[in-house]
Amino acid sequence: MPDIGDVIELTIDIPGRNLRAGVQGTIVHCHDNEAYEVEFTNEDGETLDFLALRAEQFIVVWRAETQEWLSVAERAAALIANLPDETAQEVLDFARFLSARSRQTAGGKGLFAGRLNSP
Repeated sequence: MPDIGDVIELTIDIPGRNLRAGVQGTIVHCHDNEAYEVEFTNEDGETLDFLALRAEQFIVVWRAETQEWLSVAERAAALIANLPDETAQEVLDFARFLSARSRQTAGGKGLFAGRLNSP
């Protein structure tokens, strides 16, 4: 469950606010109705926007409680959990393809090997 101080990443575009999927923000308040107030800032710490989001509109990428970034596997699982079953199955099939492909290359050093470890 998301909490105050967690860093989130949008999974949807919010065109009216000029926010794109992938942009990160920080939860600054948790409402009783499972809405979360999120602040988006620039690199200088200046607030760009502040709005309430539902949990299905973002994934948590950094937990304030543990002071740690979530692994790629945890982030991928969170994204997949919000997909329709048919689409989630497609993602699973593609992951199987990538897994088989990486085992076929020398020591798993295929095209995608280095990308899976970056934050």
